[in-house]
Amino acid sequence: GLSYTWIFNNNTLSLQEDSRRFVSQETGNLYIAKVEPSDVGNYTCVVTNPKAGQSVRGPPTPLTLRTDGVMGEYEPKIEVRFPEATYAAKSSSVKLECFALGK
Repeated sequence: GLSYTWIFNNNTLSLQEDSRRFVSQETGNLYIAKVEPSDVGNYTCVVTNPKAGQSVRGPPTPLTLRTDGVMGEYEPKIEVRFPEATYAAKSSSVKLECFALGK
């Protein structure tokens, strides 16, 4: 598998203890809960293929805050992307991604 990391204004995002930001290791998407002024800047996704020993950096995507109160296309919903079947050996760990999107 591929792994995904995000760079914010040329610094790697450290998400281990970040309760507002989450990177899906299934899709590579970055999710931010309750965007704050300090989140404004450029975000760049880096995809790494450990087997090939290569990383590819995408183009920077700017994040700006809207001041008109319009949320755009997102309404509150639960985003779930479970595979049809998940297999695990006894006493092993399995990570499933389930999180909320919304206003």
